[in-house]
Amino acid sequence: MADKHILIIGTGSVGKRHAQNLHKLGCAISCVDPRHDRLIEATEQIGIKLNGSYSSLEDALKQSTYDGAVVASPPVYHVEQSIECLKNNIPVLLEKPVSPNLQEAELLKTAVMDSDAHLLLGYTWRWWPSLVRVKEMLEEKAVGKLLHVTFVMSAHLADWHPWERYQDFFMADLEQGGGALLDESHWIDQMIWMLGGIPQEVTGKVEKLSNLQINSDDNVDILAKYPNNIRVTLHLDLFGRPHEKSIKFVGEEGTIVWKVDGILVGKSMDDEWEKETFSCDRNDMFIAVAQEFLDIVNGDVSPSCTIYDGVQVLRIIEAVRQSSSTGATVKMRSM
Repeated sequence: MADKHILIIGTGSVGKRHAQNLHKLGCAISCVDPRHDRLIEATEQIGIKLNGSYSSLEDALKQSTYDGAVVASPPVYHVEQSIECLKNNIPVLLEKPVSPNLQEAELLKTAVMDSDAHLLLGYTWRWWPSLVRVKEMLEEKAVGKLLHVTFVMSAHLADWHPWERYQDFFMADLEQGGGALLDESHWIDQMIWMLGGIPQEVTGKVEKLSNLQINSDDNVDILAKYPNNIRVTLHLDLFGRPHEKSIKFVGEEGTIVWKVDGILVGKSMDDEWEKETFSCDRNDMFIAVAQEFLDIVNGDVSPSCTIYDGVQVLRIIEAVRQSSSTGATVKMRSM
């Protein structure tokens, strides 16, 4: 893999992470960012010599050739930049979400279908070992038939990037694709992945509740109805402290509780739990994504998280937005 040249498009926090990880895996790295200070940071903080640094994707594509590209810019630019790479037959690792809306996601889906190059979508929690284990447990029916699942993601936005003002982070700006519903769509993807597809119907509310100085949403509550009487609730917010990431699966024979550091399984009326712990670093899932992307670049595997998965997430996001604006439950077949 030492001769692979990867272009990082967007050198914010996640772009720098991908650059560093791919460099550690033996790749040469070039970067694109309209902000010159970010390009300087990419060199200084990552500690590598860039093959090239460019202020625009157009310049980068004129100056060199690439074995792959990581699109890590704000979501509003994802589709345009990904399509440009695919037109040049460059495989893409695309950060989530696919785009701010379903219409643009469908455009990218068509471009992927028309291209010989692959696109891997970076819903990175799919590579987190304890979540992989939970999916296996559900497939094994470890707690019997599922009846209810609760997802909670609560984390104060000001804590995400302590090195910068949260007001300057794209998450604060709706026009750039910020907000809880889009950025924390990880958990909508997890719902689809864990339960094997999209729900029959959703009801949702998307709001700005806190005093955070942002123009994007900071609170999302979703109720989803699946076949076989499975009910799902998702709560996403950008103001909670302490931070919480948890999923609770209630079945007819017990309960599975997932948290970042492990899994609890309870099957009695008492507060007695079997615990399985995992020693993982947050970067491990990004390394796993990077390794799969290089395997794709090398022609060894096909993407495990695809543009089709991303479109399904956007279908649910659009349904939640529609429900929030009308107050009505939305049937997913109507989307």
